[in-house]
Amino acid sequence: MSHDKPDVPNGGKAAVAPAALLLAEIERLKAELIKAEWQIAELEARADVDPLLDILNRRGFDRELKRSLAYVKRYGTAAALVFIDLDGFKAINDRHGHAAGDALLKAVVAALKSHVRASDMVARLGGDEFAVLMWNLETAQASAKAHELENIIAATAVTHGPAGLTVGASAGSVPLDGEASPAAILEAADQAMYARKKERRG
Repeated sequence: MSHDKPDVPNGGKAAVAPAALLLAEIERLKAELIKAEWQIAELEARADVDPLLDILNRRGFDRELKRSLAYVKRYGTAAALVFIDLDGFKAINDRHGHAAGDALLKAVVAALKSHVRASDMVARLGGDEFAVLMWNLETAQASAKAHELENIIAATAVTHGPAGLTVGASAGSVPLDGEASPAAILEAADQAMYARKKERRG
């Protein structure tokens, strides 16, 4: 009986090559999966951002309001929601066009962000309505801040042709109550804003 070893080409390297190729393919697929997960996370994050103004949109705001109420309920931190509605913005859009309106919205958001703290959050609820979540403010302080933001918006202007475009604002504020629902807080802030609008109209 012959005890010669089987003739394996390249001293067994041919058997190793498929395994190496398989490992390389697994690593490639892992890299592709990580890339896909990163892209999905980025798309989900962008879904919460207003594409024109680069601040949270209504979806992102709803998430942050819910999170903030849970934080207030747990730790008892003072916080407030300021609801802002621009006055006369539709007339600017109608008279000067949407490009001018968009430029004014960008200027308003820049002004708001420059006059709140890094821990506060500015969001666009839709159209010409905005919300600002503000931390460590008592009720009277939040009301004063809301009036200050009205003045800041009124002083903001953009140049459109020979015209300097400005817009007014009405801002109402409510304290965050950890026992209340997000919908109830938003409704209360909306009502405070309309009360302020009526007051400003005199």
